[in-house]
Amino acid sequence: MVPQSDLLHYETQAKNKGLRFIFGVDEAGRGPLAGPVVAAAVCLRQSDFKNPINDSKKMTAKAREKAFHEIFEKAYVGIGIMSEKTIDIVNILNASHLAMDMAVKELIHGMPKETVSHDAFCGQVMLLIDGNIFRTRLPYQYQVIIGGDGKSLSIACASIIAKVYRDRILGVYDKIFPQYGFAKHKGYPTKDHQLAVKKHGSSIIHRKTFRGVL
Repeated sequence: MVPQSDLLHYETQAKNKGLRFIFGVDEAGRGPLAGPVVAAAVCLRQSDFKNPINDSKKMTAKAREKAFHEIFEKAYVGIGIMSEKTIDIVNILNASHLAMDMAVKELIHGMPKETVSHDAFCGQVMLLIDGNIFRTRLPYQYQVIIGGDGKSLSIACASIIAKVYRDRILGVYDKIFPQYGFAKHKGYPTKDHQLAVKKHGSSIIHRKTFRGVL
């Protein structure tokens, strides 16, 4: 695991350019056959975490849950959700970007009003985006970082928030549609999930435009 002090390079670089508000942005749920895509945006108020912070995919569910609560204590957080219906209409890449936009807007909505209403605010924001492409109409500077959830503390925090939040949603869907096993595979195209779709057909939360969904 990369030391947390080594995950602040991009944040420090942005602040050295005069940017005051650094938002790490990531999503969870591009690959599943079912359920929404969930994005999170995180602006750290503190960076001294007691719980290990890393790319959410490299953490256990228990470790993610502990980090999830601490992140909310030490950062401004925004969450954006795009449903499977939206994914089918605009495609998963565009839906992911829309979810990221929504997460950023929600984060800003939760910040002190005297801060975000300041005339200079827009010019003081930098979005650090996990990935290699980002399309947005938001009026903020941004930087895409391939593998950013393992290189930036802010993005790593966002990856944890998005993953935990989406897993909780799929846990609820598992109770509604127990025949698919959503609590186990979270909608990803595992063998058991694909067999369940073949046996029961698709549910209302399956992405109809995805290969493998009947």
